[in-house]
Amino acid sequence: DFPTETATTCEGYNIHRLSCGFGVISVQTALYGRKDRVICSEGMSTYKTENIYCSLDGVLGIIKKRCDGKKLCEINSNVFTPDPCRGTYKYLRTTYTCLPSTTHVVCENSLAHLYCAAGQVITVYGADYGRRDRTTCIYKQSESKIQNTDCYNPTNTVAESCNGKNSCTIKASNSVFGDPCSGTYKYLEVSYTCECK
Repeated sequence: DFPTETATTCEGYNIHRLSCGFGVISVQTALYGRKDRVICSEGMSTYKTENIYCSLDGVLGIIKKRCDGKKLCEINSNVFTPDPCRGTYKYLRTTYTCLPSTTHVVCENSLAHLYCAAGQVITVYGADYGRRDRTTCIYKQSESKIQNTDCYNPTNTVAESCNGKNSCTIKASNSVFGDPCSGTYKYLEVSYTCECK
């Protein structure tokens, strides 16, 4: 079993950050709202922290989609709407574990080869097609093609094609994954592990 990490971001402190020193994130729980009077209560008047039955539905799914299978994940906590309880000072709190994994990155129009040792099969933790930074897959690319770092499309295609197989090849291309941002040079990032059959 892997130790559980907890990340808490109080309302107004925008960036919620999950990270793994080794392996990749697997989100276990997520709450946006308030379930206790102590967390994020410093300097707050009592009426802003007394409602402990406040939570927004669907937050776990959103955070799992954004963060599962990544080494590092940052979320703007202001994206959660509608407000589940006006007048209550809220927080975003997630618990997650770091799963050991292999992370594989291939540039657009290249082939990703995932493989395991004999007797083992692939389990994909997460895959993204797009661009999140200005340092990956930039060789001979013009500045304009690497500017958009808010371009990504979490995809189940890799899991559907590769899970349960000993090895798997998939092309990092718009024809396979769709085009999340035209004019941007993209890459495919896959996190997976090998498990005994």
